[in-house]
Amino acid sequence: MNDAFCQPGTGRLAHAPDGHPPVSRPKIGILLANLGTPDGYDYWPMRRYLSEFLSDRRVIDYPSWKWQPLLQLIILSKRPFTSGANYKSIWNHDKGESPLMTITRAQVEKLRTSVAERFGPDVMVEFCMRYGNPSTESVVRRMVAAGCEKIVFLPLYPHYAGATSATANDQFFRALMKERRQPAARIVPEYFDHPLYIDALAQSVTRAYAKLGHLPDVLVASYHGMPKRYLMEGDPYHCQCQKTSRLLRERLGWGAGSIDTTFQSVFGPEEWLRPYTVEHVAELAKAGKKRIAVISPAFSADCIETLEEIQGEIREAFEHAGGESFTYIPCLNDDDAHIAALMAVLTDNLAGWAVPVGPGPARKAG
Repeated sequence: MNDAFCQPGTGRLAHAPDGHPPVSRPKIGILLANLGTPDGYDYWPMRRYLSEFLSDRRVIDYPSWKWQPLLQLIILSKRPFTSGANYKSIWNHDKGESPLMTITRAQVEKLRTSVAERFGPDVMVEFCMRYGNPSTESVVRRMVAAGCEKIVFLPLYPHYAGATSATANDQFFRALMKERRQPAARIVPEYFDHPLYIDALAQSVTRAYAKLGHLPDVLVASYHGMPKRYLMEGDPYHCQCQKTSRLLRERLGWGAGSIDTTFQSVFGPEEWLRPYTVEHVAELAKAGKKRIAVISPAFSADCIETLEEIQGEIREAFEHAGGESFTYIPCLNDDDAHIAALMAVLTDNLAGWAVPVGPGPARKAG
């Protein structure tokens, strides 16, 4: 208990003069950030979301004078309809939200429980979205108002990329700039090679294969793509994806050539990281690989790119080329092994700030 408080939880400070503004009990905050989601799949919610997303210079770095007229006058006059139809096909109609929102909330609820068991009640766990709601600024403001004097910020991307991790960090820093009482902050780095993350991926593959009556000819690890130019300019994403695939193969005990690394979600006229997933799966089918499985290690939660693109366009490309069995292995989502991996990452980054009061997650060497 902080002895500055005469009445815990009341906001009353010992020795404070009359009229002093309320002060919340000091807390440590954990803020998880995911990409984002539209509020709905109709035209205007989709247009607002896509405009925010595609206006981010970390995502599309063309000069604004060239890009914005094309975006606002041409792309956003049509794309909200097609993207909205795609979102509608995967929408969680019972909750009135996208699967990404549903899954992220489930992850955070499990993490709250684990954090409370490990560190006690004075560590606050929240989530925000880089694009859409809940916005980073609104959640940071709420956490500061609740007494968070220190915040650990975790972008929910195992791999670092300027268009994902960096832009989430940018938005977090912008939110901090607007706070009069600015908390101390730590940014959690990428965890693409963390042993428990690799374990969680391996377990998901093993479970999926155990349910099949046959073994796939190859496992395709499909990562979100980016322009090849970003790699040449120093973005480490491509190399980190390759290492994750290698570590996963080694953890499974498989030989060379058993996992193919590919990249999806190509957008615009530039060359992106290759091979493109949609082309590669068709090539596998034509080469006699009639049974494949696909996993998406770069996504912490199933979303439009996995539920619609992989299970729709990419599956269709494989089957149209003669493929016979296509198995999609879901993202780690709120699987207990994934939560344990995230807890291990957070525990490392809370060192010196939060004192454990309960047992930590088991950590496998390797």
